[in-house]
Amino acid sequence: MIEAEWWDYDDREEMAAAVAGDIGFIIESAIDARGESLLAFPGGGTPQPIFEKLAQKQLPWKRVTIIPGDDRLVPVDNELSNIRAIAQAMISTGARIYPIATENDDYVMAGHAANARLKDLKWPPDLVWLGMGTDGHTASLFPGPDLDAAMDAPKANLAMGVHPDPMPPEAPVDRVTLTRAGILQARTIIVTITGQEKRDILEQGLEDGHSSKLPIVRVLAESEFPIDIHWAP
Repeated sequence: MIEAEWWDYDDREEMAAAVAGDIGFIIESAIDARGESLLAFPGGGTPQPIFEKLAQKQLPWKRVTIIPGDDRLVPVDNELSNIRAIAQAMISTGARIYPIATENDDYVMAGHAANARLKDLKWPPDLVWLGMGTDGHTASLFPGPDLDAAMDAPKANLAMGVHPDPMPPEAPVDRVTLTRAGILQARTIIVTITGQEKRDILEQGLEDGHSSKLPIVRVLAESEFPIDIHWAP
């Protein structure tokens, strides 16, 4: 049985305020305990209102490092870049925005480089914040030839390169992503999704449990801790 607690909101604005508050608490608790905080943020549209609320908070941002949980292998000024979106929203806070992707035509080598960059940080992260696509992918754990390797990677392999198959039409590029092992080492994991379609998909996946083929459920099924799932229509 996958332990997950749903937090339902009337609208996305209400969810943004609540999730930003939770992340602020995680940051403050981490800094109180260890003097710094490491966070992994998702891409996509759902996080943007939460980024905006979070950036308004008065927190010890100079002790915070933010990485993307995955990124596309595109130049950092490309609109498909997750680190670009995170930086645009959060750079004004003074937090350290730390990219994991490098421009590399070889996605396997890009994954090795991402893994090496993460080893320079004080792992594990205090938070890995996940989203989900309608195909059940999370981070860049997509169906394709690299999915099982990303799911079964040893604990030391925090990130790897992936080639989605089929390519997502909205961003048909190779990526780097945290592996399942990298995600599960986080001190806290949260999921944010919007819309009834995604809720129905995730609820069915959680009901299927370990037999589910959805990448996000394959990750959550191995978590040792309950997962908070935040949802708004």
